[in-house]
Amino acid sequence: MDLVLDNPGDSLFVRSVTAEGIQVGDELYRKPIVLNAEQVIDEYPIFSIEQLTEQNLGGLLSLQPDVVLIGTGAQQQFLQPRQLMFFYSRNMGVEVMNTYAACRTFNVLVSELRNVAAVLIPIQSPNGSS
Repeated sequence: MDLVLDNPGDSLFVRSVTAEGIQVGDELYRKPIVLNAEQVIDEYPIFSIEQLTEQNLGGLLSLQPDVVLIGTGAQQQFLQPRQLMFFYSRNMGVEVMNTYAACRTFNVLVSELRNVAAVLIPIQSPNGSS
């Protein structure tokens, strides 16, 4: 699914999401990533929403977003209350959706110059399952 063909300004945008991976600009990422309008963190140890813990969200926190989007793969999943509190206690909004929707929403918010970051789990996991 192609999302954006042009990259207005200097901001990063998700160009497509497929079973092959998530394309940001000219780069295709096959593993989970964190990104905002300026950078991609591609060494991110989260392959499922259950792995979102305070200990492994440091890279995301370093981006200091106002809004966090979490793309959970092909199917939407939900955060546990303790995970939600992690974001709320830091005055961050958080939205959880499937990765397709998270990428589309990310692109819209970046185009509106919002301070957004996204945790994106690919549609197909590295071991070949969805």
